[in-house]
Amino acid sequence: MTPKEFVDFIKAKGVQVMDLRFVDLPGTWQHFSMHVGEWEGQDNPERGVWKDGLGFDGSSIRGFQQIQESDMVLIPDPDTVRIDPFAEHPTAYMICDVVDPVKKERYTRDPRYIAQKAERYVRTNGVADTAYFGPEAEFFVFDDIRFDLNQRAAFYYIDSAEGQWNTGREEGPNLGYKPRFKEGYFPVPPHDSLQDLRSEMILTMVDLGIPVEVHHHEVATGGQCEIDMRFDTLTRMADKVMTYKYVVRNVARKHNQVATFMPKPLFGDNGSGMHTHQSLWKGGDPLFFQADTYAQVSQLCRWYIGGLLRHGRALAAFCNPTTNSYKRLVPGYEAPTNLVYSARNRSAACRIPMLGDNPKTKRIEFRPPDPTANPYLAFAALLMAGLDGIENEIDPGQPMDVNVFELEGPLAAEVPQMPGSLDDALDALEEDHEFLLKGGVFTTDVLDTWVRMKRDEGQELRLRPHPFEFLTTFDA
Repeated sequence: MTPKEFVDFIKAKGVQVMDLRFVDLPGTWQHFSMHVGEWEGQDNPERGVWKDGLGFDGSSIRGFQQIQESDMVLIPDPDTVRIDPFAEHPTAYMICDVVDPVKKERYTRDPRYIAQKAERYVRTNGVADTAYFGPEAEFFVFDDIRFDLNQRAAFYYIDSAEGQWNTGREEGPNLGYKPRFKEGYFPVPPHDSLQDLRSEMILTMVDLGIPVEVHHHEVATGGQCEIDMRFDTLTRMADKVMTYKYVVRNVARKHNQVATFMPKPLFGDNGSGMHTHQSLWKGGDPLFFQADTYAQVSQLCRWYIGGLLRHGRALAAFCNPTTNSYKRLVPGYEAPTNLVYSARNRSAACRIPMLGDNPKTKRIEFRPPDPTANPYLAFAALLMAGLDGIENEIDPGQPMDVNVFELEGPLAAEVPQMPGSLDDALDALEEDHEFLLKGGVFTTDVLDTWVRMKRDEGQELRLRPHPFEFLTTFDA
């Protein structure tokens, strides 16, 4: 959409408020709004907001500037304009890119810029011209969430009308049909109490230009869900993930419920992942397919897998970026921590879906990521790892067509694992990050800032007593 088309669009839609959005380093949408009158005459791409941008305080944004260098600028992307379906007054929003007004350059810590550089690197190195991503971001919908943390107390309390723990609650009347632990995938209503809620979510997404392939209840009790968007190119897919989260949260809130993408909110049941499908194309042709081979994958695809497995531990720093991520990413449980690959096998970190013989559907799925990941950074890091595998012809080894969760003895000890904690992941990133710096996609400044910020999070958790410690050691 050109600036002129944008101006015509907001006039035709009767927009009264323009909302400008960008993503901070951890992955949260930030925004400010303007009266639509400020956009009159903004139809020339060579001047006005399209050239000079709109200022904001970068020192108040996580992972961005220090206070003595706080002035930053947003440049709107007119292709991203959409009507906000949740605003009371007619509102349109646009996603923006961040620019340093002194250097007159794109800001290196802008996650969207990192994603765009990764796509540019694909084209310039000649391996492919397009990288497609298709994430499956799971989430929970709860009826109540309370938590507190202070010098002398810590607690959280979650409730859901469909939680298995409520089968004995007096609800006047209690009608049962509450999915048992690990049995939420996926009986029809009334077991699935969130069918209509998810349908409203996908209809809203479709109205916003996001094709949706499927939605369903997920494995866990207490309201775990999944909505699968159709794949798209890297940056556009990351844009869609941000909109996806926005829609899920706001539709839930509209119905007096709350949605969370926290990986492991419930003890003893499945956590929420973000299995990420990936493929490379060139000249309109898929590069991952080859007939008469294992799982019908090409040698180039095997090398891409090799890169993901070789760098899997470092990738966790971006794909599993919270301390809670490692409550889900535990060996022997439902999350795929084993850095091996296999066809159809959901116990392997890298799965090759086997859904037919169409070359255009051939892709790989990297299963460890979770939805707390900043999608711009996670997708860029995954792509860079796969490209490094291709450039260095990294052999992924033999596929492992067994339930890797059940391996025992010496064979189990030989299988490389994802990190067991955020600190372990950050250690891995510090040791293995050269592949991310190729083409200037990531910078040492971004990596240093990320590691410093995430180490602080781990330290804050370590400083606090945990209720489980009182259970086990208070009477020591």
